[in-house]
Amino acid sequence: MSVRVDWRASVSLTGTVCKYLALALLVPLIVAVVYQEDILVFVAAIVITVTIGYLLERLDPNPDLKPREALLLVALAWFAVAVIGAVPYLIAGYGTESTLRHPVNALFESMSGFTTTGATVLGEISTDRHSHAIMMWRQLTQWLGGMGIIVLMIAILPELAVNGAQLIRTEAPGPEFQKLTPKIAETARILWLVYFGFTIVLIGLLYGLHLVGLAPNMHFYNAVAHGFTTLPTGGFSPEANSIAAFAAVVQWVIIPFMVIAGTNFALFWYVLHGEPRRFIQNTEFRAYAGAIAALIGVLGALLYSGAAPPLGQLGGTTEGTTEPALRQAAFQISSLMNSTGFATSDFAEWDTSGQIVLLFAMFIGGSAGSTGGGIKVIRWLVVWKVARRELFTAAHPEGVKPIRLGGYVVDEDVIRGVLGFTLLYLLLFVFATVFIVLDAARAGYSISILEAISASIATIGNIGPGFGTLGPFGSYLEFPTSSKLLMIFLMWVGRLEIIPVLVLFTGAFWKR
Repeated sequence: MSVRVDWRASVSLTGTVCKYLALALLVPLIVAVVYQEDILVFVAAIVITVTIGYLLERLDPNPDLKPREALLLVALAWFAVAVIGAVPYLIAGYGTESTLRHPVNALFESMSGFTTTGATVLGEISTDRHSHAIMMWRQLTQWLGGMGIIVLMIAILPELAVNGAQLIRTEAPGPEFQKLTPKIAETARILWLVYFGFTIVLIGLLYGLHLVGLAPNMHFYNAVAHGFTTLPTGGFSPEANSIAAFAAVVQWVIIPFMVIAGTNFALFWYVLHGEPRRFIQNTEFRAYAGAIAALIGVLGALLYSGAAPPLGQLGGTTEGTTEPALRQAAFQISSLMNSTGFATSDFAEWDTSGQIVLLFAMFIGGSAGSTGGGIKVIRWLVVWKVARRELFTAAHPEGVKPIRLGGYVVDEDVIRGVLGFTLLYLLLFVFATVFIVLDAARAGYSISILEAISASIATIGNIGPGFGTLGPFGSYLEFPTSSKLLMIFLMWVGRLEIIPVLVLFTGAFWKR
């Protein structure tokens, strides 16, 4: 077999990405200095990161990326940053009882962070148990992964901007990438500036609630921490009770930002350029907004009627009370449909009707070009229209019926890609569910079918919380190591939308 892929070029540029990741480690280092905790942990992590990046760069001083090398770079870079991200956890956990002292747990937490999944093996979540710097690094990994590591690198590194379009298409969520400007690096900067702007606005609003006395525990550290994990639809929180730890007004402020995070960020650029009608004209956004509104209505009615009451102290009562029922419904739907994973109630204790609504929301996903996970609304629209076309052509074999979205004909190659992705997604979901059930039985770990289903969809869809012991206040800590390794793989392929990773395991990718 003659190898066609210049893997040295891909590995070399992966080293460049790792080297620049050291700059991000300065943020938790500053927090460590402020709180006088784990300073040496982050100094050591920066030195290790720069060294690894430099050594990998030396493999090819003048890398030349072609389409296959670009695919390999994106897949390798995302796995590499997860490995690098685990280094502070391992160093801080060395010689302690921290769950992150184990390499698989540290990699799981790091991969969950960068892929904005929000599943955790941290155990006790508290700045009393873990340092403020470690907890901030955990939050920051989600913010970095939200808009995309490669998109950020294209925005700042000219050597990646040359092949930027191919790289962004590989990394960006959704079947198609929307180029906003002639220069791809400028498009990358626009997307990151919109993302950064929304993050700053949310941090300001959250801290403002604290300053006026409406949210006493939403101090500056918490405001920054939750700003870092709302816009990337991540869901990590330094509070054990997630957003349930804060006043209702905090929950109402976060809800629209979760909806924003699941919206195609390109639409906001058009608004800034005086084209607000793009929102109304966009077929996917109308379907996305309609699905959220419908699911909130259904779940709100269930909560109000008491058919799916949140149990326990965190959920409070919603039966016969309009505001709590509407708030709980709006928050959970906005969170799970966009794969954020924040929670204001332990929905693992809800009855079946409420959980089915939430499971349905998990499968829908956010919009293409957003930070949301899942299959994505636009793919479901294409699948629905393809199904309708098949019914039409069955009745009219001679008929020709193109698939249209927003008045435009969808290319048949795009349709084939959507159907291929959806099939692979569902096959991986089924395989993972069966594996988790069998592996749990082998290890003597008790798990229900619903918990296995939710673990599978929560990791491949980058959602985070599931049902049962995997609820929003639960943990993946007790799963067997082999299941955790599978979930690490699922989070990785889920964030890159499956094909850019799975194609690496085919002989056709490497042959001439």
